[in-house]
Amino acid sequence: MPDVLSQAEIDALLAGVMDGTVNAEEAKQEADTRKIKVYDFKRPDKFSKDQIRTLYMLHESFARLLNTYLSTHLRTLISVDVASVEQLTYQEFVQSVANPSFISVLGVPPLKGNIILEFDTAIAFAYIDRVFGGDGNTQIKTRVLTEIEDAVMRRFVTAAMNHFKDAWSNVTPMNPFLETTESNPQFMQIVTPSEMVVIITLQLRIGDTEGIMNICIPYLVLEPIMSKLTTTFWVASSISKSETENQVAIIQSKLEKTEVPFIVEVGEVQITIKEFLMLGFGDVLQLGTKVKDDLPCRVGSNAKFYCRPGTFGKKMAVQITRVVNPEEEDNANVQ
Repeated sequence: MPDVLSQAEIDALLAGVMDGTVNAEEAKQEADTRKIKVYDFKRPDKFSKDQIRTLYMLHESFARLLNTYLSTHLRTLISVDVASVEQLTYQEFVQSVANPSFISVLGVPPLKGNIILEFDTAIAFAYIDRVFGGDGNTQIKTRVLTEIEDAVMRRFVTAAMNHFKDAWSNVTPMNPFLETTESNPQFMQIVTPSEMVVIITLQLRIGDTEGIMNICIPYLVLEPIMSKLTTTFWVASSISKSETENQVAIIQSKLEKTEVPFIVEVGEVQITIKEFLMLGFGDVLQLGTKVKDDLPCRVGSNAKFYCRPGTFGKKMAVQITRVVNPEEEDNANVQ
């Protein structure tokens, strides 16, 4: 809604124009300048700031999970941090990737399309050296990975995708899997060059070796779940999940410690008030239960089991013979 001037401001403005202190042409040009907003139609922004922020938080969670896995797996000093999240065209991403690199193409069903996980060779060789017993500080020149090295990195990508799946679980379920690997980024055409993608750059440190890992996710892959990529939805899902798990554990713990009355009903007899008032020491009441009959066991006021009386050592006891089915439970409770 445009700003509305008061009558006093309008009068002051007209007076300024009349006496020359306010230049009408300059004011018009200034107003026109403020209305102009530069927009590149060749590179439209498809991710809002809130969605970029949500992706940043999602992959911070992924970075923590990956950090824990690598520290345990490699038994050395590991650091994994999210360096940036930005949107580019796919062509700009491909041009920024070094040749050669270790590039993995991943499927992420049920989402359609592919994503890319790209490592620079410094990190790949440091990881491989550490897996084979080295200290991770390699001086290997940039080259294409051998078949054995490629197989080792494939195993790493598969393990990393399990943590990627966990990090995204609050937003959408997915089952990422490795489709293929490549060293030349020009051969990785998962979308058209002009298609917008979001690039999540992670800074990795293995021992003294530093490098980056890029995750390239096309807009077409995320389009069905764009409504879920909001800070509010992500935080609410995270809190709801953790709170539910905690509440279930607390309720289960309290239920296990709750005491309930467990009563074995030996039998019953109906008498009048007059007979009740005349009862005295030594009188015998004949119950309706026979010796061979099973006795109902009541939890609270509901019959749940049938049992037979007896002894266990020097104590009185009962042996459960069967569970009361729903129809019998209704009849037993009516009685």
